[in-house]
Amino acid sequence: MTFRISITDEAHSQLQDLPARDQRIVEAAVTARLRECPAVPTQAIRRLRPNPLAEFELRVRDLRVLYNVEQESSEVVLLIIGRK
Repeated sequence: MTFRISITDEAHSQLQDLPARDQRIVEAAVTARLRECPAVPTQAIRRLRPNPLAEFELRVRDLRVLYNVEQESSEVVLLIIGRK
């Protein structure tokens, strides 16, 4: 199943604040890793402890993408993008 990826306004502005090279790295990682199996833990993807912010974390070098997976609508919602 292919998931649709959406991004919040806050995460979009955080992505725009990154250098262009880091933007491309994050975009490539999100597309490669979160399109097919966003809820399956790997070395780069981990489920976070219960918190009000996000359910999952994608690690890309020293960058982090916090996101939620909505199984019913087959959507991945990117919430926060930043450096560790």
